[in-house]
Order: sequence, then structure tokens, then C-alpha cells
Amino acid sequence: MPDQRTQSPRSAYPYDDAPDTDAAFRRIAALPGGPEKSALRQEVVCAWMPMAVRLARRFRHRGETFEDLKQVAQLGLVKAVARFDPSRGTAFPSFAIPTILGEVKRHFRDELWVVHVPRRVQELRRRVRSADHELCASLGGRIPAAHEIAAHAGLTEAEVRLGQGALESFTARSLDTQPGHSEDSHRLTDTLGGMEPGFDRVVNREALRPLLQALPERERQILYMRFFCEMTQARIGLQLGVSQMHVSRLISRTCARLHDQVMADPRVPRRTA
Repeated sequence: MPDQRTQSPRSAYPYDDAPDTDAAFRRIAALPGGPEKSALRQEVVCAWMPMAVRLARRFRHRGETFEDLKQVAQLGLVKAVARFDPSRGTAFPSFAIPTILGEVKRHFRDELWVVHVPRRVQELRRRVRSADHELCASLGGRIPAAHEIAAHAGLTEAEVRLGQGALESFTARSLDTQPGHSEDSHRLTDTLGGMEPGFDRVVNREALRPLLQALPERERQILYMRFFCEMTQARIGLQLGVSQMHVSRLISRTCARLHDQVMADPRVPRRTA
């Protein structure tokens, strides 16, 4: 039986995109770091590029553009060439293929989720989806229930529901989507609620209440007569024995101070233009 280290990749590898780069890898291993070693690695990467493209093609129907898939696979190839050690006696494809496929799968796992979920939930999603497909085939197309998926996949029903919730997290619908095909259906945008102005009013009132209570008695009395009893400034001045101008200055000064105190409160919502 021929030594694995001397066996030609073309004879051991079933595809026609396997160049003979054994000598190049031995030279790379012997060279010190520098421009010559980098250039030789680049030559090897270019020689094996068709293999990376072929592996990327396996994932072309999973929602990612083929150009992006090729770039990710080529990055995996670069890593494989940089890490490959010919002295271990392993053919380069046996080392490179798992590295490239791992890079592509990592890209799908970490980069393409619209709603990013923990890795454990991603694994639950994969197991739930596989169990669902297998059960659909055995049940004659009937959609399996959560307890049936749980029994088939060795999961709890809570884990199944968690995995099912993640099934729709990989992609997202546009808010302009119109579910259904009836004339009465509406865009998803039309189902969204708006900001309730009453919430801000409640917050502002609660923030203002202790500030009003802390005002001097005279200022609090003037504000009460003006804004709660709706008395004119002239009438307030007559009742307190001061001029209308003095009442106006007191109201303006007190309201400005209250406004500054309320806006300094971090609980109060800020409105942007």
C-alpha cells in the first residue's frame, strides 16, 4: 500500500480540481516567513480555488448570494493553506474541505440571522427542523404536533417550541408585505401601533408633582389660580395685592425653573424634532 505522504492527490481525490501541490507545500514548510513564502502560498491558493468554488456551490440555494459564498469559501481555503502541515501525512483535501465547509457554515450561523439567537437555540432549530421533515414523510404529509417532534428528537416540548420560534428568525419579512390574498388584507405596517401620547403626559405629571409641592407657598398659589382656576393675571394681582406685571414675571420665572428641573430628570421622555 503506498505511503499516504507520497500518494498523489489526483489519484486519491475523486474530483478533477485537485492540483499536485505536494512539492509546493513542502517548500512552504521549509521556508522562513517572508515574501517568498507568502507568494508561494498565494500560488497554492489559486491552484485550489476551483475546489473552494465547488464547495461554495453546495450552499447556493440557502438565501445567500453565490458571490458572497465564494468569498467565504475562499477565505476558508486561505486559512487551510496557511495551517496545513504536510509532515502529518494527510492529503491536503482531507484537511481543507472541513476547514472550508466550516467557514461557510460559520458564516450562515453567525452572520445571516436577521434576529440573532444563541447557539443553543440555533441547534434546537436544526434538530426541530430535521425531526419535522422526517415525521412529515412518515406521517403521510401530516404536520406533526410538538409532543411528537419532542419524542422523535429526544427534546422536551418547551425545547421544541423554542426551536420552532427560531425557525422564522433566519429571514425577515418586509413591513410592506401584505399577508394573504384577500381584498381585506392589510400590509404589516398597518398593524403596528403608534406612540400613545397619554403615556408621556402621565410621566410628565408624575415628574412635576414633587416639584410643585416643593415650591414656596406664594408661587404654588399663583400657579394654582392661573392654571387650575383659570384666573387672569390681573385678577390674581388684585387678590394678592401686587401688579399684573409682577404676577407675569413670577409665573414666567417659576415655569422656567420647573421646566429645567423636569428636563433634568432622566425618567422624562425627550422629544426630538
